[in-house]
Amino acid sequence: MTGRKTTSPVTFPFPLQTILESKTKTVIIGHDAPFVMIGEKINPSGRKKLGAEMAEGNFERVKNDARAQVAAGAHMLDVNAGYPMGDEPAMLVQAVQIVQSLVDVPLCIDSSVYEALQAALAVYQGKPLVNSVTSEDERLEMILPLIKKYNAAVIGMANDETGISMDPEIRLSIAVKIVQRAADYGIPPENVVIDPLALTVAADPTAIQVTLETIRLIRQELGVNMMCGAGNTSFGLPNRAPLTASYLSMAMYAGLTSAITDAMNETIRAAVMASDVMLGHDAYAVNWIADFRAKQKAAATT
Repeated sequence: MTGRKTTSPVTFPFPLQTILESKTKTVIIGHDAPFVMIGEKINPSGRKKLGAEMAEGNFERVKNDARAQVAAGAHMLDVNAGYPMGDEPAMLVQAVQIVQSLVDVPLCIDSSVYEALQAALAVYQGKPLVNSVTSEDERLEMILPLIKKYNAAVIGMANDETGISMDPEIRLSIAVKIVQRAADYGIPPENVVIDPLALTVAADPTAIQVTLETIRLIRQELGVNMMCGAGNTSFGLPNRAPLTASYLSMAMYAGLTSAITDAMNETIRAAVMASDVMLGHDAYAVNWIADFRAKQKAAATT
């Protein structure tokens, strides 16, 4: 590994809690809290039919996906309206409003388009998570004022204008820059959630080892909360759920505190809940036992 490309990070009071809110519900992301699963389904990427429907003003699939993910145990929902043939700001606003009218979990507003983020933040009820910002100065100067204005939390991706480094130390230095620049805008470290960048092992067998070391370094030397797109790890491989579940268990031990993932997949969901028990984040297995009894009750009534 090469030496760090910035000054040593200053750690913050540990553990930090990232508090997200809907109109009626609060979710806490933290190193001493249960892992937060952010449902990934409301995203036209890879779902052209969903995007086309949203562009036509048909949000029935969005409604169904929102209800189903929360029923399956998602603590938050990612909402993305990125579709080349659609009006993304208008679509994102409508999606956010519809989802908030149906379910009570906080949302992750997901867009790379400034106008879409601005419009969605203006109508959001509560305190959302924004996905995302990179460390490029232009991007930081554009997005961070929005985060401050609307009292949101933001995902900071550990890459810059040079791309994605495979050196965990460089990813750490980028995370430090994002947190420091956020502080310049009056955004506290608990409102910055770093994405350590999980890449597919199908393209690079060392990719997850790099991610796990990045997570460890960020937790140890910066202390902020972290999330990732968990499904990226198994992209391009068959039978993906066990691979994603395995990654999440290892990443949780290293310090990952949340992920955008398929909360409806029982293999993934069970791995997350079991890891919470083993890591002491579900004291006395209260959530695990309650979930088991709920399944027993449901089975008895069918």
